Amino acid sequence: MNALGPRRTRVLALANQKGGVGKTTTAINLGTALAAVGERVLIIDLDPQGNASTGLGVDERPLSTFDVLSGQATIGAARVPTHVPRLSIVPATIDLMSFEREAGASAARHYRLRDCLAAMTAAEEPDMTTTYVLIDCPPSLNLLTVNALAAADAVLVPLQCEFFALEGLAQLLSTVEEIRVRLNPKLQIHGVVLTMYDQRTSLSDQVVDDVRRVLGEKVYTTIIPRNVRVAESPSHGKPVLLYDYRCSGSQAYIQLASEVIERERRMRAA
Repeated sequence: MNALGPRRTRVLALANQKGGVGKTTTAINLGTALAAVGERVLIIDLDPQGNASTGLGVDERPLSTFDVLSGQATIGAARVPTHVPRLSIVPATIDLMSFEREAGASAARHYRLRDCLAAMTAAEEPDMTTTYVLIDCPPSLNLLTVNALAAADAVLVPLQCEFFALEGLAQLLSTVEEIRVRLNPKLQIHGVVLTMYDQRTSLSDQVVDDVRRVLGEKVYTTIIPRNVRVAESPSHGKPVLLYDYRCSGSQAYIQLASEVIERERRMRAA
């Protein structure tokens, strides 16, 4: 047995209400990198656009996250394997758009995903435990995102290296604090990952400096570069680590996975 105790499923929500910052790309490639080092990873696609599902080559979606959240299917029934060993996904469909209406004013509506994940972990064999669940949130602070934050152990925030990078981040951090107070006392900020870094521009360096000055150690050391192979890979239904393992984007996500695991070790030891 591990000296820190038995492994349990860790749930990380990838959230930022701003679109186009690399949430889905990070979910897919961080999940792939974690699976590559032996973790059993499940991605929950919580975005009605279903880009994480498409980016992993999942076209057939007989069951979806909407079926899970509405109680029509379990996570175990809805999850499907990907081309990456030890990486599976619960795919999304446009049906998720109607989740807020379906959930109504139920007192437990914020905890739908948390309860589904609890049922999943209770049903798993000890030697087949899902070690990481990555939740790809929609680009808004709606009921789907609230469900993700209420279910998560920690939040991973992708932040694009652009002029308005910090704009809106305060609102997200405020929402996380509100969820911690009202719905999920264990919720933490796991870290902020800077994405789409362009070394050719001084603006990117300025954003990196500004974010590190404001958030300090919460910012991961790893920076994800702007890389054409990362942009191309979803159209082939593959993580960039399978599409071009040697490119700078792939290597950055491998480094990010190592950093996430190291932070997890420190959290478990604390």
